[in-house]
Amino acid sequence: MDESAANEATPETFTKAPEVAFDSAATPPAPVRAHFPGEEPPAGLRIDDLGPGSESEPNIRQAWLGEPFDDPLAPGSVRCNACAHRCVLRPSRIGICGVRQNRGGWLYTLVYGEVTVTRAEPIEKKPFYHFLPGSFAYSVSTQGCNFHCSFCQNWQISQAHREGVVPESRNVTPEAIVEEAVAAGARSIAYTYVEPTIFIEFALDTMVRARAAGLHNVFVTNGYETPEAIELVAPYLDAANIDLKAGSDNFYRHVAGAMWEPVRETVVEMKRRGIWVELTTLVIPGFNDDPDELRALAEWIETAAGPETPWHLTRFEPAYKMKHTPPTPAATLVSAAQAAREAGLRHVYIGNAPEVESSVTCCARCGEPLISRAEFGVTEWNLVEGRCPRCKHALAGVGLADSPVAV
Repeated sequence: MDESAANEATPETFTKAPEVAFDSAATPPAPVRAHFPGEEPPAGLRIDDLGPGSESEPNIRQAWLGEPFDDPLAPGSVRCNACAHRCVLRPSRIGICGVRQNRGGWLYTLVYGEVTVTRAEPIEKKPFYHFLPGSFAYSVSTQGCNFHCSFCQNWQISQAHREGVVPESRNVTPEAIVEEAVAAGARSIAYTYVEPTIFIEFALDTMVRARAAGLHNVFVTNGYETPEAIELVAPYLDAANIDLKAGSDNFYRHVAGAMWEPVRETVVEMKRRGIWVELTTLVIPGFNDDPDELRALAEWIETAAGPETPWHLTRFEPAYKMKHTPPTPAATLVSAAQAAREAGLRHVYIGNAPEVESSVTCCARCGEPLISRAEFGVTEWNLVEGRCPRCKHALAGVGLADSPVAV
């Protein structure tokens, strides 16, 4: 197959793999072990029936962004184009994410509507500081993830397929999620806690209905979407907080199991499409806290995403496979924030470090305090119709015209 043609987002991207010839006299092959590589299927996900899911398995649906892959050794192989891994899956194999499978030459999602988290939370917790400040988002998540970060705080659901964990879940419809979000008083639905691209079918069905109900949609993402995936969600995606793990391909490869370049491309593409973007970096001692590297990352953000793009620097706390790594020193965060401001970034925040937390939004032109926060809530609002009361400079963001606090 021509590689350039395979990567184009054409209607053929969504077609079935070639039919597999059947030889009744052939010797049955050894059982194919699902998952990656050479592991048993994820706990709680069966592969006995390699056809469509039955009515008793509403979580199993034919997936989008699959295309046939010409593998002469394994007819019926497919490639998943949901994320930049672009996994090639032989029949019955499951992708790196643990929740997308080749069943009989078709790509399937195993987690449609199978949600592990649904709750209303302050939008600032995501974190978004310039998108509908002071509002609530209804968070939604399934299990699985296309990264395997050693420091993941949500590993019980994101790494469930690698750890043999079966998270508690319930199957719901997109309509039900929207109804729950409206009943909770949320202004947006956040697809979060694990990488939303892995459940893009359910996310997009929900996003369409959310828009119809007057709700916004936000992704909390690792930025590993393919251009094809962005093309699908862009018409309905209002904002994205993209996790910049580091400014180093070495870190991405060894700690997250990915590459840095696709993330950079996602930041630029989402900005180009008018999606509001905020960025977050978890600063981990000894891994991605080199001052020169952080300054270089700030300079890249200023150039590629713009000086008024918010950057959240967050303290690391020991978790998952990095329980013996110490928390980030406050001085490291303060120094990194100062270097980022010197590099030209106008909105740099420090999170998860109460003793040095920086969560006040100031005017990018004159420095006037505009929005104050405490414990994920807005406590003071000085904007006048989205502008600085002193110099009239418009604050970059979405939903800044009306105050969420009593004045």
